[in-house]
Amino acid sequence: MKNFILILFTTLSIFLKLNTYAQELNPGDGVRITFLDIQDDISGDYYIQSNGYIQLPFIGIINTTDKDFTTIKSQIEFRYDSLYKNPVLTVNALFRINVLGEVTNPGFYFITEMEKFTAIIALAGGTTGNADLESIYLVRDNQEINLDVTTIIQEGSSATDFGLRSGDQIYVPRTWWADARGITIILSAAALLVTIVAIFLR
Repeated sequence: MKNFILILFTTLSIFLKLNTYAQELNPGDGVRITFLDIQDDISGDYYIQSNGYIQLPFIGIINTTDKDFTTIKSQIEFRYDSLYKNPVLTVNALFRINVLGEVTNPGFYFITEMEKFTAIIALAGGTTGNADLESIYLVRDNQEINLDVTTIIQEGSSATDFGLRSGDQIYVPRTWWADARGITIILSAAALLVTIVAIFLR
Protein backbone atom coordinates (compact mmCIF):
# COMPACT_ATOMS: atom_id res chain seq x y z
CA MET A 1 0.00 0.00 0.00
CA LYS A 2 2.83 2.39 0.87
CA ASN A 3 4.50 1.64 -2.46
CA PHE A 4 1.27 2.35 -4.31
CA ILE A 5 0.83 5.71 -2.56
CA LEU A 6 4.47 6.59 -3.27
CA ILE A 7 4.08 5.75 -6.98
CA LEU A 8 0.80 7.71 -7.16
CA PHE A 9 2.38 10.75 -5.47
CA THR A 10 5.43 10.63 -7.76
CA THR A 11 3.27 10.34 -10.87
CA LEU A 12 1.09 13.25 -9.75
CA SER A 13 4.17 15.39 -9.01
CA ILE A 14 5.60 14.71 -12.47
CA PHE A 15 2.25 15.56 -14.09
CA LEU A 16 1.95 18.83 -12.18
CA LYS A 17 5.55 19.72 -13.01
CA LEU A 18 5.00 19.12 -16.75
CA ASN A 19 1.76 21.07 -16.67
CA THR A 20 3.46 24.01 -14.95
CA TYR A 21 6.25 24.02 -17.53
CA ALA A 22 3.72 23.96 -20.36
CA GLN A 23 2.01 27.03 -18.89
CA GLU A 24 5.10 29.22 -18.49
CA LEU A 25 5.32 32.43 -20.51
CA ASN A 26 8.57 34.24 -21.31
CA PRO A 27 9.40 37.70 -22.70
CA GLY A 28 8.48 37.60 -26.39
CA ASP A 29 5.46 35.39 -25.69
CA GLY A 30 2.04 36.92 -25.30
CA VAL A 31 -1.67 36.59 -24.63
CA ARG A 32 -4.63 36.60 -27.01
CA ILE A 33 -7.65 38.42 -25.62
CA THR A 34 -11.07 37.95 -27.19
CA PHE A 35 -14.21 39.81 -26.11
CA LEU A 36 -17.52 38.66 -27.57
CA ASP A 37 -19.80 41.30 -26.05
CA ILE A 38 -17.71 44.47 -25.75
CA GLN A 39 -17.70 47.21 -28.39
CA ASP A 40 -14.38 48.68 -27.26
CA ASP A 41 -11.40 47.80 -29.44
CA ILE A 42 -9.69 45.42 -27.01
CA SER A 43 -9.58 42.00 -28.64
CA GLY A 44 -6.15 41.17 -30.05
CA ASP A 45 -2.67 39.80 -29.37
CA TYR A 46 -0.45 41.46 -26.76
CA TYR A 47 3.19 40.58 -26.14
CA ILE A 48 5.39 40.44 -23.06
CA GLN A 49 8.21 42.97 -23.04
CA SER A 50 11.81 42.17 -22.06
CA ASN A 51 11.13 43.45 -18.52
CA GLY A 52 8.29 40.95 -18.07
CA TYR A 53 5.52 43.55 -18.36
CA ILE A 54 2.56 43.34 -20.70
CA GLN A 55 0.49 46.44 -21.51
CA LEU A 56 -3.24 45.85 -21.97
CA PRO A 57 -6.00 48.28 -23.03
CA PHE A 58 -7.81 50.12 -20.20
CA ILE A 59 -6.38 47.96 -17.39
CA GLY A 60 -2.72 48.90 -17.79
CA ILE A 61 0.32 46.81 -16.97
CA ILE A 62 0.42 43.18 -15.85
CA ASN A 63 3.70 41.89 -14.41
CA THR A 64 4.23 38.34 -15.69
CA THR A 65 7.57 37.71 -13.97
CA ASP A 66 7.68 34.43 -11.99
CA LYS A 67 3.99 33.79 -12.69
CA ASP A 68 2.50 30.88 -14.62
CA PHE A 69 -0.15 31.47 -17.26
CA THR A 70 -3.00 30.44 -14.96
CA THR A 71 -2.11 33.26 -12.55
CA ILE A 72 -1.65 35.78 -15.37
CA LYS A 73 -4.99 34.79 -16.90
CA SER A 74 -6.76 35.17 -13.55
CA GLN A 75 -5.35 38.67 -13.07
CA ILE A 76 -6.43 39.76 -16.55
CA GLU A 77 -9.94 38.34 -16.09
CA PHE A 78 -10.27 39.96 -12.65
CA ARG A 79 -9.28 43.40 -13.90
CA TYR A 80 -11.59 43.31 -16.92
CA ASP A 81 -14.39 41.91 -14.78
CA SER A 82 -13.95 44.95 -12.52
CA LEU A 83 -14.17 47.22 -15.56
CA TYR A 84 -17.09 45.57 -17.36
CA LYS A 85 -20.12 43.77 -16.00
CA ASN A 86 -19.77 40.01 -16.55
CA PRO A 87 -17.84 40.24 -19.84
CA VAL A 88 -17.70 37.25 -22.19
CA LEU A 89 -13.92 37.01 -22.31
CA THR A 90 -11.37 34.40 -23.32
CA VAL A 91 -7.65 34.69 -22.60
CA ASN A 92 -5.21 32.35 -24.36
CA ALA A 93 -1.46 32.03 -24.02
CA LEU A 94 0.69 32.73 -27.09
CA PHE A 95 3.89 30.69 -27.17
CA ARG A 96 6.73 31.68 -29.49
CA ILE A 97 8.13 28.55 -31.14
CA ASN A 98 10.31 27.72 -34.13
CA VAL A 99 9.29 25.29 -36.87
CA LEU A 100 12.28 24.07 -38.89
CA GLY A 101 13.27 21.49 -41.44
CA GLU A 102 11.08 20.15 -44.22
CA VAL A 103 8.27 22.71 -44.04
CA THR A 104 7.34 25.25 -46.69
CA ASN A 105 7.93 28.35 -44.56
CA PRO A 106 10.31 27.59 -41.67
CA GLY A 107 10.55 30.23 -38.97
CA PHE A 108 9.09 31.60 -35.73
CA TYR A 109 5.37 31.36 -35.04
CA PHE A 110 3.03 32.25 -32.19
CA ILE A 111 0.62 29.51 -31.17
CA THR A 112 -2.01 29.24 -28.45
CA GLU A 113 -1.90 26.53 -25.81
CA MET A 114 -4.98 24.99 -27.48
CA GLU A 115 -3.39 24.65 -30.95
CA LYS A 116 -3.44 21.19 -32.54
CA PHE A 117 -0.24 19.74 -33.99
CA THR A 118 -1.57 19.76 -37.55
CA ALA A 119 -2.50 23.43 -37.18
CA ILE A 120 1.02 24.27 -35.99
CA ILE A 121 2.57 22.60 -39.04
CA ALA A 122 -0.02 24.32 -41.26
CA LEU A 123 1.17 27.72 -39.96
CA ALA A 124 4.55 26.91 -41.50
CA GLY A 125 2.90 26.14 -44.84
CA GLY A 126 2.73 22.39 -44.29
CA THR A 127 5.43 19.79 -44.88
CA THR A 128 7.37 19.31 -48.11
CA GLY A 129 7.37 16.13 -50.18
CA ASN A 130 10.69 15.14 -48.58
CA ALA A 131 9.44 15.29 -44.97
CA ASP A 132 9.90 12.28 -42.70
CA LEU A 133 6.65 12.55 -40.74
CA GLU A 134 7.49 9.60 -38.48
CA SER A 135 10.70 11.17 -37.17
CA ILE A 136 9.57 14.68 -36.17
CA TYR A 137 11.11 15.80 -32.88
CA LEU A 138 11.41 18.76 -30.51
CA VAL A 139 14.65 20.58 -29.75
CA ARG A 140 14.71 22.02 -26.23
CA ASP A 141 17.83 23.26 -24.44
CA ASN A 142 19.96 21.64 -27.19
CA GLN A 143 18.36 18.25 -26.53
CA GLU A 144 16.20 16.23 -28.91
CA ILE A 145 12.83 14.98 -27.68
CA ASN A 146 11.08 12.43 -29.86
CA LEU A 147 7.39 12.98 -30.66
CA ASP A 148 4.85 10.24 -31.32
CA VAL A 149 3.21 12.32 -34.03
CA THR A 150 0.79 9.58 -35.12
CA THR A 151 -0.68 9.30 -31.61
CA ILE A 152 -0.71 13.08 -31.12
CA ILE A 153 -2.71 13.56 -34.33
CA GLN A 154 -5.06 10.63 -33.66
CA GLU A 155 -5.86 11.88 -30.15
CA GLY A 156 -6.21 15.49 -31.30
CA SER A 157 -3.74 16.61 -28.65
CA SER A 158 -3.26 20.33 -28.09
CA ALA A 159 0.12 22.02 -27.65
CA THR A 160 -0.24 21.81 -23.87
CA ASP A 161 -1.26 18.14 -24.03
CA PHE A 162 1.93 17.01 -25.76
CA GLY A 163 4.14 19.25 -23.60
CA LEU A 164 5.09 22.05 -26.00
CA ARG A 165 6.85 24.91 -24.22
CA SER A 166 7.80 28.46 -25.06
CA GLY A 167 11.00 28.53 -27.10
CA ASP A 168 10.74 24.94 -28.34
CA GLN A 169 11.79 24.04 -31.87
CA ILE A 170 9.76 21.56 -33.91
CA TYR A 171 12.09 19.92 -36.41
CA VAL A 172 10.79 18.03 -39.45
CA PRO A 173 13.67 15.94 -40.88
CA ARG A 174 14.17 14.74 -44.44
CA THR A 175 13.46 11.16 -45.44
CA TRP A 176 16.55 9.03 -46.04
CA TRP A 177 15.50 8.35 -49.62
CA ALA A 178 15.39 12.09 -50.36
CA ASP A 179 19.05 12.33 -49.35
CA ALA A 180 19.82 9.16 -51.29
CA ARG A 181 18.12 10.61 -54.36
CA GLY A 182 20.26 13.74 -54.06
CA ILE A 183 23.43 11.64 -53.85
CA THR A 184 22.33 9.65 -56.92
CA ILE A 185 21.84 12.86 -58.90
CA ILE A 186 25.29 14.10 -57.89
CA LEU A 187 26.92 10.80 -58.82
CA SER A 188 25.10 10.76 -62.16
CA ALA A 189 26.26 14.30 -62.90
CA ALA A 190 29.82 13.37 -61.94
CA ALA A 191 29.72 10.31 -64.20
CA LEU A 192 28.43 12.44 -67.06
CA LEU A 193 31.23 14.95 -66.52
CA VAL A 194 33.85 12.17 -66.55
CA THR A 195 32.37 10.82 -69.79
CA ILE A 196 32.49 14.24 -71.46
CA VAL A 197 36.11 14.79 -70.35
CA ALA A 198 37.07 11.34 -71.64
CA ILE A 199 35.53 12.11 -75.04
CA PHE A 200 37.51 15.37 -75.39
CA LEU A 201 40.74 13.66 -74.33
CA ARG A 202 40.58 11.05 -77.08
